Amino acid sequence: MTDPEFDLLDELYFVTPFRSLLEKTGLPAADLETQLRNLLEQGLIRSFWPDPDTELAYETTSFGAIARDASYLASKEGLLKHNTR
Repeated sequence: MTDPEFDLLDELYFVTPFRSLLEKTGLPAADLETQLRNLLEQGLIRSFWPDPDTELAYETTSFGAIARDASYLASKEGLLKHNTR
């Protein structure tokens, strides 16, 4: 797990919208989107869209279209990795 991934997981103990992650991490939007994509591909986070209660399965082809409107949460595996580092 990279340092940016670790820092991002730090913010995802609760469902958090993309816009809030931008403010909290200070990453450029494109970089944040890339980090989120990497974490989703590893199964370390989950995405929610169109509201914070509706989990959305990760699909590589459609992620870019909704990435900035979605919310994110660390998965159980992500929390375990984050806490054992």
